[in-house]
Amino acid sequence: MTRILVTGGAGRLGRSVVATLVEAGHEVVSVDRIRTGAAGAREIELDLTDRTATLAVFRDERPEAVIHLAAIAVPFSAPEDVIFRTNTTIAWNVVEAAGVGGATKVLAASSPTVIGYGAPHGWTPERLPLDETTPLAPWNAYSLSKRVIEEIVAMAATRDGDAVRYGIFRPCFVISPEEWDGAPTQQGHTLLERLDNPDHAAVSLFNYVDARDAGDFVLAWLARADEVPNGSVFFVGAADALARESLDELVPRYLPAAERQAGVLRDGAPAFSVAKAARLLQWAPTRSWREQLHEPVAVPTPNAATETSLS
Repeated sequence: MTRILVTGGAGRLGRSVVATLVEAGHEVVSVDRIRTGAAGAREIELDLTDRTATLAVFRDERPEAVIHLAAIAVPFSAPEDVIFRTNTTIAWNVVEAAGVGGATKVLAASSPTVIGYGAPHGWTPERLPLDETTPLAPWNAYSLSKRVIEEIVAMAATRDGDAVRYGIFRPCFVISPEEWDGAPTQQGHTLLERLDNPDHAAVSLFNYVDARDAGDFVLAWLARADEVPNGSVFFVGAADALARESLDELVPRYLPAAERQAGVLRDGAPAFSVAKAARLLQWAPTRSWREQLHEPVAVPTPNAATETSLS
């Protein structure tokens, strides 16, 4: 059993990560501004922008591993300067506090938005599916704050060497369990509305991940962090796209310049590859909206070859 401290444990991703870690038998400490009554976890209310208080909690808890999820999670949900300052300050405080607390594994959440899709003056991928080699081009405070978080982690990995294992993961559009039953997503509409109107998901290239699959990724990283290059970055997404139509037809509708690149995204294949996580961590997503959404839908299921090549 490992003592694991999860920041942002009360969030839509954090709740599933905490539950997954508890179920796996770990001692979990959830640190957030609110308590959720998470079964099996201890909860600490804390404003992580408060450096002194953050250092004190980590010093007292002495976690062996830290999973950093806490952040303002939705672009443009607060003034740009607030988003940038909050997210980067929290990340700096947590990475510093993890060292003070003696943690030997630190995994931080970034975002696929760091690659720059949705830029108001245009964005065209060099190739699809997108992966960890795709160039970074943040264009708003949220995506820039996530790039800075990646740089903070990279700095710490360079500073600490192999004494501490660091990692970054970029979870796609997170869907929490209750959202399969019709609860609103982080954008305010339901998943069924997101499927019925592709405009809602087009800005993120129809990416998504079940929060429980992201929790399983965290477990896989913790188990193999010592075996992968320190500071490795991983996309974490579903094996299919959150769309009824195939992306080879749907993407060009919104990104005409990417029609050639989108030609490989057939039969439900997603725009984001998680092949790196499969190769290095033996992790693959197991949940699809086709089975999880509690509404009858009639769409083709991705073929086995597509699932294997992109998982």
